[in-house]
Amino acid sequence: MTELVSLDEVRAARELLDGVIRTTPMEPSRPLSAALGGPVWLKCENLQRAGSYKVRGAYVRISRLSAPERARGVVAASAGNHAQGVALAAGLVGTHATVFMPVNAPLPKVAATKGYGAQVELVGATVDESLVAAQTFAERTGAVLIHPFDHRDVIAGQGTVALEILEQCPEVATIVTGVGGGGLISGLAVAAKALRPDVRVIGVQAAGAAAFPPSLVAGEPVRLPAFTTIADGIAVGRPGDVTFSHVRKLVDDMVTVSEEDISRALLMLLERGKQVVEPAGAVGVAALLAGAVEVTTPAVVVLSGGNIDPLLMLRVIEHGLAAAGRYLRVTVRCSDRPGQLASLLSEIAEHRANVVDVVHQRAHPHLRLGEVEVALSVETRGVEHSDMLISALRASGYQVTIAPEA
Repeated sequence: MTELVSLDEVRAARELLDGVIRTTPMEPSRPLSAALGGPVWLKCENLQRAGSYKVRGAYVRISRLSAPERARGVVAASAGNHAQGVALAAGLVGTHATVFMPVNAPLPKVAATKGYGAQVELVGATVDESLVAAQTFAERTGAVLIHPFDHRDVIAGQGTVALEILEQCPEVATIVTGVGGGGLISGLAVAAKALRPDVRVIGVQAAGAAAFPPSLVAGEPVRLPAFTTIADGIAVGRPGDVTFSHVRKLVDDMVTVSEEDISRALLMLLERGKQVVEPAGAVGVAALLAGAVEVTTPAVVVLSGGNIDPLLMLRVIEHGLAAAGRYLRVTVRCSDRPGQLASLLSEIAEHRANVVDVVHQRAHPHLRLGEVEVALSVETRGVEHSDMLISALRASGYQVTIAPEA
C-alpha cells in the first residue's frame, strides 16, 4: 500500500499557501439543518480563488518545483477547475502552463484558464483522454505534469480545507464532499482523522461516473468502461493509485447520487442558500437532500467549486424545477373553436399557475377534425399544486397528458 500523506505534510502545505489562497467562509444551511435535525454548514470553496479548492493542491505542487523544472514549464489535464488552479498557480510561481482540456469543456472554464495565462489544447472527449495527451506532451517537451489528484503534494494542499473546517467548526461530526479522482477527500481524511479520529468522512460520486464503489469492492482501482454526468468536475473514469490507498484506509463511506438529485441540490443552493455552485460542487448537498447517507450532525458539506456554465445553469434550473414538481410540461387536447385557448389559459391562471410558453397545433394526423392540441410549460408551486391543476383541467373536460422529461 502507498504510504499515506501525513498531517505534517498538510500543515507544511498550509504554510506554503499562506497569503496565496483565501480562508473560505462557512455558511449555515437552514434547509439541510431542518432536514437532518441538527446543524449543517457549507464550506464555500466555490468562493476560493479561481472558483474551486483546486488552486490549493496545484500551488503546493508547482511551488516545490526546482528552478530547472520551472523553466521547462508545467502541463495539466482538466475539465476546468484543475486547469484554472494550475494556470493561476503557474502564474504566481513564474512558470508557463499548458493545459489539455476535453473538447466539450465548458467555454467559461476554457476562457478563464486562458485568462490566467495558460495555453489551452482541446483534446479528447473526457479528462482521462486529455490526461493521456498531457502525459505525451510532458514526455516530449520535458514539462512537469501536474496531476489533478494523484500526487502527495496535491493531496496535502487539498487537505488544508480540513484544517480550516476543524477551526471554523470544532464540534463537527461529519464531513461530506464530492469525489472524482479522490484528491480532495484524501486530503480531508488525512487531516480530519489525524486531529479528530471520531469525525466521519463521507464521499459522494455522481451515479453516472462512480469509479470508487466498484474499485473498493475489487480492492484496487477499476476503470469504468463508460461514464457520463452533468458533474463534469468529478467525471473521472478511474481512481488514482495514491488516492485509492487513502480512501480505502481513511474514508468511512462512499455513496452516489442521481442527476435529478444534483439538479435539486443546485436549485436549493441557488434559491435558498444564494450560492452559485457547479454540479460537481453540489453532490454532497444532493446526498443529504436525497437521504443517500446517514449523517451525524454537526455536519459540514464542502461546496468544492462554483465554475458553472451559465447555459448549463439555465438547463439545470429548469430540470431542477421539473424534478421538484415546480415546472410542468403538459399537452392538452380540446375542441378547435374561437375562445377555447383563452378559456384554457384563464383556467390555468385561476389556479395560480404561470404559463411559460404555449405551442398551439391544429394540423396533425392524430388529431380529429375539430380538435386542437396545446403544448404548455407551466410553473407551479410544487407537486401538490401540479396535481391539483391537472385534476382541475381534466374535471373541466380537457384531455391532459403529462409530457415526459427531455
